[in-house]
Amino acid sequence: MAVTAQMVKELREKTGAGMMDCKKALTENDGDMDKAIDWLREKGISKAAKKADRIAAEGLTHIETKGNEAVIVEVNSETDFVAKNDSFKQLIVDIAKHLLDTKPASVEDALKKEMTGQTISVEEYINNAIAKIGEKISLRRFAILEKEDQDAFGAYLHMGGRIGVLSVIGGTTDEELAKDISMHVAAVNPRYINREQVSEEEVAREKEVLTQQALNEGKPENIVEKMVAGRINKFFEEICLVDQGFVKDPDQKVGKFVESKGGTVKGFVRYEVGEGMEKREENFADEVMSQVKK
Repeated sequence: MAVTAQMVKELREKTGAGMMDCKKALTENDGDMDKAIDWLREKGISKAAKKADRIAAEGLTHIETKGNEAVIVEVNSETDFVAKNDSFKQLIVDIAKHLLDTKPASVEDALKKEMTGQTISVEEYINNAIAKIGEKISLRRFAILEKEDQDAFGAYLHMGGRIGVLSVIGGTTDEELAKDISMHVAAVNPRYINREQVSEEEVAREKEVLTQQALNEGKPENIVEKMVAGRINKFFEEICLVDQGFVKDPDQKVGKFVESKGGTVKGFVRYEVGEGMEKREENFADEVMSQVKK
């Protein structure tokens, strides 16, 4: 029986297995859907589908550099235990190198591309790892940065990769300087490089809040404007990298420190594993008791 694209799609939706695995399963079983499902189960490939609804909020970040290009990536797992597994660590290295080689436009695009040096897609590669490791694993996000020959990449992984920062410092090839700036970003978590990147809407909203705060404190209206000006500068210091006190020398602003070394901050990306994701709270004792009561 001829295997159609629609049959492959249906089997993929039912099992969560990769496209090529589904096609092979159907081919091996003359297009019989039920037998193909059993074939995938026997191979351990359809395990991935059972993990699909689980929350993967642990994991690692990783950075790879190659010439004037670098990539930072976050891959998630369900537990911190798996994130420390050598197989998982190798998986994230392989994916990062693949992303740097292929430069996909998005995560969705990346998953469809054939894994570098292999005949399976990234999605299939991850599904195979899920079947082997036994936990949901997902490619969450990545960013590819470029630099000029006279620039430097700053790569820093904190706590083994729980936080990853990739920065680009222009005008200098001093990688230690760039790494120091990445360490600062990891610790302080700025949102912007400088105040020019902050939108007018965000500044206006903050000024409105600060003005109301000053008025609620009973300050006279004629001095509220000056107070707000001072407080908005503090706001910029909290969110803008170049306005922050450098963690290694708090008396010196990051921007001035980099300038003293002949450089400028061109960009940075900071990933913290699981940030913004809902983490599942589990109580092992309650789970055991619920099984006992059944």
